[in-house]
Amino acid sequence: MSKVDMKSPAGLLHSLVCRITEKKEDDVSPQFQYALRVLGSHFTPSVESDEFQLAERIKRKLVKQRREGDAARFAELHRKLQSNNVVKNRWAILYLLYNLSHGPDRPGIKITAGEALFGQGLPTDATSTPFQHVPGMPGPLRTPMPGGDTTGSSGISSIHTADRSDPTPTPQSFPASYGPTPGITPAQSLSQRQALGNRLALSLSSRQQLSQPHLGNGDMSVATVPSGRATASLSLRPGADNTSFELSEAALLRDVLFVFQGINGKIIKMSSTADRFLIDPKVGVPQSWRDLLGKLSELGWLHNKIRKFVDSKISDRALGLVGQSFCAALQHELTEYYRLVAVLDAQVQQDQDLGVSVGSGGGLTLRRLVVWSYEPLQRLKTLACLVDSCKGKKGGALASVVHSYMQTGDPSLRSLVKHTLNVVSQPIWEIMEQWIYEGDLEDNYQEYFVASDPTVKEDRLWHDKYSLRKSMIPAFITREQADKILLIGKTINFIRQVCQDRSPLKTKAVVKSGEAEEEGDLFTRDVDGSLQQVIDTAYRETSRILLDILHTKYKFMDHLKAMRRYLLLGQGDFIRHLMDLLEPDLNKPASTLYLHNLTGILETAIRATNAQFDDPDILKRIDVRLLEVSPGDCGWDVFSLDYHVDGPISTVFTPETKIQYLRVFNFLWRAKRMEYTLTEIWKDQMTIHKLLLKTVPELASLLHRCHTLSSEMVHFINQMQYYITFEVLECSWDELWKKVKESPDLDHVIASHQVFLDAIIQHCLLDDESRELLTQLRTIFDLIIKFQSAENTMYKKAEEEMNLRLRFLRRIQENTEKGKWGVTELDEEEENTRMEEFRDKFLSKTTSQLRVISQSYQDMVQNFLLMLNEHSDPSLRFLSFRLDFNGHYHQREPKLNRSLSVSYARTRQRSGKDP
Repeated sequence: MSKVDMKSPAGLLHSLVCRITEKKEDDVSPQFQYALRVLGSHFTPSVESDEFQLAERIKRKLVKQRREGDAARFAELHRKLQSNNVVKNRWAILYLLYNLSHGPDRPGIKITAGEALFGQGLPTDATSTPFQHVPGMPGPLRTPMPGGDTTGSSGISSIHTADRSDPTPTPQSFPASYGPTPGITPAQSLSQRQALGNRLALSLSSRQQLSQPHLGNGDMSVATVPSGRATASLSLRPGADNTSFELSEAALLRDVLFVFQGINGKIIKMSSTADRFLIDPKVGVPQSWRDLLGKLSELGWLHNKIRKFVDSKISDRALGLVGQSFCAALQHELTEYYRLVAVLDAQVQQDQDLGVSVGSGGGLTLRRLVVWSYEPLQRLKTLACLVDSCKGKKGGALASVVHSYMQTGDPSLRSLVKHTLNVVSQPIWEIMEQWIYEGDLEDNYQEYFVASDPTVKEDRLWHDKYSLRKSMIPAFITREQADKILLIGKTINFIRQVCQDRSPLKTKAVVKSGEAEEEGDLFTRDVDGSLQQVIDTAYRETSRILLDILHTKYKFMDHLKAMRRYLLLGQGDFIRHLMDLLEPDLNKPASTLYLHNLTGILETAIRATNAQFDDPDILKRIDVRLLEVSPGDCGWDVFSLDYHVDGPISTVFTPETKIQYLRVFNFLWRAKRMEYTLTEIWKDQMTIHKLLLKTVPELASLLHRCHTLSSEMVHFINQMQYYITFEVLECSWDELWKKVKESPDLDHVIASHQVFLDAIIQHCLLDDESRELLTQLRTIFDLIIKFQSAENTMYKKAEEEMNLRLRFLRRIQENTEKGKWGVTELDEEEENTRMEEFRDKFLSKTTSQLRVISQSYQDMVQNFLLMLNEHSDPSLRFLSFRLDFNGHYHQREPKLNRSLSVSYARTRQRSGKDP
């Protein structure tokens, strides 16, 4: 060794090595080189400070040493130590005592002071990830703790560290071929139970003290491995291959390390046709080694499968951000896997440098490599399964596939999938964060479960612009949560674009104040807890802001009441006065109406009634609308009121709902016209009947028939109006008002309003089920109009007859006053002939016409009652009893004598609702 400056760090280290080993400077070269390698390594301790696990390990050790009393005493002392807060770092003290129990005085191993110093403080494995013990594995199998740093290693490079005093147990999850190898000496078993880091640390002392003889190349004793499962990665053809001892185990180890990386070795090479690693059949390899190589080469095959996927997809932008994150997670796991290979390569190189024989018990062997590579093999298998399952997937669908692998009982694999899911779901969370906090949707690859249609205009933003991609909803997000997430961003955009409110939202601050966990873990922890809390908080805050804007700035409730008062005829004085003003115009043919004339009449009605006290913004929205004119229509058939809406209010009062309002208005307007018409008929009867009966007594029976028929019609229309006004409109309006007041968001407001309209349409016979009823009711309305027309014609003719008779009487009176005969025989004959003609032609014709109208009306009402009695709506069935209050129609039609319960039961039986 060349001279080294004794004052330099290297010189000081050289002096320290000489002093510890008590050797001369020229004899400590191996130890000095090893010390330099240890000091220059990047190993970091990875012992998890788990006090409970350490205490259990100590008790197990005492029990194995047949010291059950000491184990019980230790448990009692440890319990007292836990209850005493004087000692702060109990785990460190227990760990120190536990390691001191493995000191140089252990039987079978003698370690010098210098060698023991080099073995202290070295890592148990070459990874920076914290690990935890998994029962049933050979030694404390270490996997990432749930609370650990997710940015660190996921543990693919972890190596099983065996307890130095315990015999190596057979892992429960190992195949049969992975069990303990018979024929191994205690010293070899001790070396097999050491993890890579501890074995590297104590390799010098262990090899010098173990007395296992070295075997030559031609006399290598290899224990037979029980036959296990054959892997698909290596071809095993017993009898066809050379099974002699031409190669050493060290050469095979070197080839296996190349295979681990997917690289062809000198002996083991990848076959493209067989898609597996094959051993050169001309090379002599024992069958037991071939079995072990078959198990180990599976790592290389899995590595190639994952590596090929990553290389082909990492730069593919069509895969999206989630897919690229998945490739990044796979690349990270491969990097950790390469660290394992590097540590194994360093061990093999060190064994060669120090001249340690593979079969001596202190070096790396194929059997030890099988045990140590078990966990990496399982991890690579899981990653390969993920690769197969995620092909052709993107976005939330890919995240759902990864999440499905969380359902495993292996904590190590679960930790691996959790780490992968954290990385994969990060783009989804970032997009969702922008969506629920700012309303921005940056989804360039269409992988988020919220979709946007840029062609939709602002007036349809709430209904059509945003929707859910059901195939992209991740499995860890429920449909209810996805709907709320969609609603949050949609609400923010509605506030910004439609409501024109640019004030800053405090949604993010409110959510952050109540957020209990880190954002990156929201998807993999308690999905119904922290994530649900974030969604609910943002949902409540954004919905509250929007509803406040609608109620205060845009006066939504005032517009809703205006629709009730004017389009649903709730403003009684205004509607009555409007009918009085419009009657002369609406009795004309529809083609003769002019919109500006009707608009002027509307303004007059507003100024003359209590409607004038409404908000001016509401009054200017009321307008007249004329429907499409059909041949024979009069003004009553085409007239309608309209209410103009714009801005955010139009989101609730959409064109579709405006059409529903128009249908309801036309029905209510027609029913109101019937009430108005019958009122006019009653007024005429009260004023004209008495005058006619004095002069034309022949009209008594005809007028009585008119009065009876009009009374029936008045009763029918009054009952219908009561049903429509109180049982339909008022009840539905009261329910709507309560729901709107309690609605948590705009969607609930829209839904409540739609339920209100649907209920009105159903109960007002405007739905498809009641189409025949509506037709029958309109026929009854037409008969009322026809009756009014016939009665008006009768009154006109009767007034003419009354005037003629009064004129004849006045002429008689005038002639009498002049002293002449009141009437000549000829005049009297002409008068009698005219009166006879009036009785024979007009009265008989009018009586027949009224009889036909009366009979038709009663038949129509009877059929209407039969339809009501069999309707599925209970309120309509009860209406049939109110319309026939005195049982008149029940006497005419026996079918109407059925009780309500019988009718209802038969109706349900027909509809198939009852078994």
